[in-house]
Amino acid sequence: MMSTNIPVYCPLVTLDKYAELVGLSVHTVRAQHERGYIPSVKVGKRVMVNLEAIRLSAQRQSEGVQP
Repeated sequence: MMSTNIPVYCPLVTLDKYAELVGLSVHTVRAQHERGYIPSVKVGKRVMVNLEAIRLSAQRQSEGVQP
């Protein structure tokens, strides 16, 4: 049986890195996360921001499609 490696692209960053990327304070990003404004997943003990979910949401909004 032949095995095939399929690369999976799942852009996740920590809340701290996301704050740095978007130019907000870590405090603001954590508050937004707690209110559910930032799509995220928990990986072990870390909360990771899902950048692909943000990209898709922005794309839908620019096309006039409701999330």
